[in-house]
Amino acid sequence: MKEINNKTFVKTQSLRYRAYSYRSITNKLLTYCSIIFTLISLVPLVLVLLYVLVKGSSAISLDILFLEPQPPGGDFSSAGGIGNAIVGTVIVTSIACLFSIPIGVGTGIYLAEYSNNLNVFSRFIRFGTNVLAGVPSIIAGVFIYAIIVVTKVLFGSTFSALAGAMALSILMLPIIIKTTDEGLKLVPDDLRRGALGIGASKKTTILEITLPAARKNILTGILLSIARASGETAPLIFTALFSYYHISSINDIFFEISSLSVLIYNFALEPYAAQNQLAWAASCVLLIMILFINIIAKMISRTTYKL
Repeated sequence: MKEINNKTFVKTQSLRYRAYSYRSITNKLLTYCSIIFTLISLVPLVLVLLYVLVKGSSAISLDILFLEPQPPGGDFSSAGGIGNAIVGTVIVTSIACLFSIPIGVGTGIYLAEYSNNLNVFSRFIRFGTNVLAGVPSIIAGVFIYAIIVVTKVLFGSTFSALAGAMALSILMLPIIIKTTDEGLKLVPDDLRRGALGIGASKKTTILEITLPAARKNILTGILLSIARASGETAPLIFTALFSYYHISSINDIFFEISSLSVLIYNFALEPYAAQNQLAWAASCVLLIMILFINIIAKMISRTTYKL
């Protein structure tokens, strides 16, 4: 305590850094603890990636990437490949994008541009989106199984690529809606006011100003949703099932179709070493696909766009 001009001031602690003070030692301990726990959390991820890449890459060849799997029981040289599963995964995910991207981006635009937090309907949509994001993927598969597969309401087909795509689109929707909503919210209101001030309509402002400004976040969300959908297994078991053959025409989307995730599930349970090797190869290919999509999403998120 010291007194200046009849006023009493509390003696403050010196701001000079002292290496062996209680605060400095505690700060260092907590920093080292956080680094150690971060490294521990990364160990399972690194081990899984390395183990799958090592086991799977040893089985990959050009023939495996293009051929169809053969009936189980033979040796690895006659086991065929996973080409139909790679094509099936791309087809089912692409159809799911056709369902989920327009609906998801449109819903995100409505939430960010045409509603507010006081609107009951928009609050209900946001609540439903948060709930849907936490729903287990198998629930989406069972839902489409009951609505589409059992009733045969989709052109009389049961298990099909379309049914699988619908199940995956349910899982993609909350990611796209939330990233679009949050991305549009980050656009400064000054841009909207400026466009409206010079006579632009609401539609023109959204299409020409806010959407281009938020496209980085929207594209990142879409890619992350594609990465999640590509690796899902449970919804496809209930909807798309599995096929040993390549598709030969557009009509094949109304029938069972193969996918990498279901192939891994089926062949990993086979008692034959050749099919187990194909499952490892499919795991490696699927892992590389998901890593590639995530890297692209990361690169887009760091890219700066100009209006």
